[in-house]
Amino acid sequence: MRTTSDSDAVRLYHLDDEGGVATTLMYGPLAEALAFAAAQPEEVQAGLFLQTRDDVVSYGDLVEG
Repeated sequence: MRTTSDSDAVRLYHLDDEGGVATTLMYGPLAEALAFAAAQPEEVQAGLFLQTRDDVVSYGDLVEG
């Protein structure tokens, strides 16, 4: 993911394993989206993605570094 600020707007969504359905969980600043994602159960975190204006990255890849 390209360098972003904690205040940059992102879309946090969950991609369902079974049907491939993307469900938007929130739009907001990156810092809030990361806090929201961290509060989710591990099973949900596995399917979370963050979308910026330029990129999409899985939550797991982002926090694992």
